[in-house]
Amino acid sequence: MPTLQLVQDPAADALLEANPFALLVGMLLDQQIPMETAFAGPKKIADRIGGVDAREIADYNPDEFVALCSQTPAIHRFPGSMSKRVQALAQAIVDDYDGDVTALWTSGEPDGAEVLKRLKRLPGFGEQKAKIFLALLGKQYGVTPKGWRAAAGDYGKAGTHMSVADVVDAGSLQEVRAYKKKMKAAAKAAKQA
Repeated sequence: MPTLQLVQDPAADALLEANPFALLVGMLLDQQIPMETAFAGPKKIADRIGGVDAREIADYNPDEFVALCSQTPAIHRFPGSMSKRVQALAQAIVDDYDGDVTALWTSGEPDGAEVLKRLKRLPGFGEQKAKIFLALLGKQYGVTPKGWRAAAGDYGKAGTHMSVADVVDAGSLQEVRAYKKKMKAAAKAAKQA
């Protein structure tokens, strides 16, 4: 398995690679901020509480967790609302998967469509985010349930540079950025038309 390079920071990327819950938290945070900043969030949490564990985060005092996530540098540009989402995600993993995030893609040997369905049930994960995370699992994390590429849609296609699932180095990060910029411009033009 190649080394993850989502943050372009070896320590933050190593945490994402070693801790699948940290990777899920990074995906949750990946909105309205640069993706490297989002995926650096779990390392900030780990530095402040000693790890990124679903049970520990779910049990954390909510006000203290907001304060912890708001410390400079904050985990997100909206640390208050995002810290609540991180705790809700942690609670869902505890309640539905006994704290083991890998059960999302291993329990009952699910196919890609079932993993996608499970991801979409998580707080903060809509259709697009779930498909991107499924593609990330398949392309870079070695999680390849039957039919995962089809379930991930365009994000699952080989050779694309559409999302964080395709970031393997600084060059591919720039290609993904360029793709996102092009899509935003196209959406803006379509809206004005």
